[in-house]
Amino acid sequence: MGIGLSTEDFVNNMNRLPGWDKHSYGYHGDNGHTFNSAGNGQPYGPTFTTGDVVGCGVNLIDNTCFYTKNGVNLGVAFTDLPSNLYPTVGLQTPGEIVDTNFGQNPFVFNIDDLMQEMRMKTCATISRFPVPDDKGEWQTTLHRMVSTYLVHHGYCSTAECFARCTGQTIAEELTSIKNRQKIQRLVLDGRMGEAIETTQRQYPGLLEKKPNLEFMLKCRQFVEMVNGTDSEIRSLRSPRSRSSSRHASPAMSPHHESISLSSTSSHHMEIQPSHQGSSSSSGGSFMHSKLGSGSPKTHHQSDQAGSSDMNSLNGSPKGQIMNGGPAKDVAHDREIDMDVEYPHHHLHHHHDDRPRDVATTNERNRRNGAPVRNGSVPIMNGSCPVDDMDTDDIVMEPRSMKRQLCGGNLAAIERMLSFGRELQTMYDRLCREVGRNDTNQKALQDAFSLLAYSDPWNSPVGYQLDPVLREPVCAALNSAILELQNMPKHPLLELAIGHTMETMKLMSKYGPGSCAFTSVQSFIH
Repeated sequence: MGIGLSTEDFVNNMNRLPGWDKHSYGYHGDNGHTFNSAGNGQPYGPTFTTGDVVGCGVNLIDNTCFYTKNGVNLGVAFTDLPSNLYPTVGLQTPGEIVDTNFGQNPFVFNIDDLMQEMRMKTCATISRFPVPDDKGEWQTTLHRMVSTYLVHHGYCSTAECFARCTGQTIAEELTSIKNRQKIQRLVLDGRMGEAIETTQRQYPGLLEKKPNLEFMLKCRQFVEMVNGTDSEIRSLRSPRSRSSSRHASPAMSPHHESISLSSTSSHHMEIQPSHQGSSSSSGGSFMHSKLGSGSPKTHHQSDQAGSSDMNSLNGSPKGQIMNGGPAKDVAHDREIDMDVEYPHHHLHHHHDDRPRDVATTNERNRRNGAPVRNGSVPIMNGSCPVDDMDTDDIVMEPRSMKRQLCGGNLAAIERMLSFGRELQTMYDRLCREVGRNDTNQKALQDAFSLLAYSDPWNSPVGYQLDPVLREPVCAALNSAILELQNMPKHPLLELAIGHTMETMKLMSKYGPGSCAFTSVQSFIH
């Protein structure tokens, strides 16, 4: 019996054991010799027979092959192997049976430790790669990449401080950065009407030059109208309904998640990896065979689906914990002091220079330092002691109210429908002037499809109401503003990361197997 590898050219010699002929490599059990495309073998390891488990592993980093017997590594058997090899088993004795395992069952050999060792070596090679920096140009380049990233995303104060510490100059004026920051906050809060108006005022002619961008913003504004968070809709609604919309539509800053957990509750997500039927990768492969006699064995592959505890707030997937609603500056929105909050919700104000990063907590018994007793209505800003309240006359709001279009306000619904007709007219005009655009058509159809359901939040198209979808709209508008000012649409840091990831994809297909043992994410801390 011979266990080994061969190329596709070996198909013409299927009546021969692997290793005896050209383009094949084999380890034979009768004498323990290895055969490297020749009839003369070389002593290698022990013999193997019925009941033994023999493994064959290929290291695609250095193009070597090793064997294992009953979980013990026998060492390197072949070097300078060609690419595109296939596992090959040859039998000579009638009635012989081989049970193969390509990863559907755990290996007898502890391959995980070997894989971890190779990952560490690969990462160490990358980390120790020499970079010429005699004149400090490398460090200056890194500083510039970080600085442009901060400026691009509107981290005004951080960018200014970083520039002072590193001696960098900021290409964009601080006033312009703050203007973009304000627009990003409006978009991430769902206040699309204000965002469009501010853009037209601060950057006249931008949307006229980019009609497809304007249409994207208008479609998102319609979605936010359905959600009840757009500026035009909020102005038509009562304070209580505005408070309800906040709980339904949290704001998130781009590419960041801020999670705040209270001491009285906890959220967790557990993901169990599914086990695939093959363990081969571009970085290496391993198989083992169990030898024996008798009837062939049948193995049933079992997949273990990953399970996760999803947080139920706002129906948010992916383990994200979202806030009940966007915190707002009093200067921009005075409703923050008047809105009635439902029990068991709490807003956090985060004062920093980021576009918007709002966190949520399930803290149930405090509101700005004022304790709440017997589960009564929250006391805001310590305005009234609980002991002085007559709780017998308080009508408690239900903990979960069914959300309604535009907060259930008739005037707001009429304004939404009117805006929808304007949006349809705009789409028809764009089709005549610049031609039909599949992206615009899909965006319009998806937005209008929300009206087909009495509860769009729990409908097949309800994903559009997820505040996370504000982020690509925010990014597109931000890039367009920068492009208008003759600045890069994307920061250098993101371009470098994207270029590296694409390069690794090509390496996995055509290049060295070491790319399978590292990733860009492993170097991003």
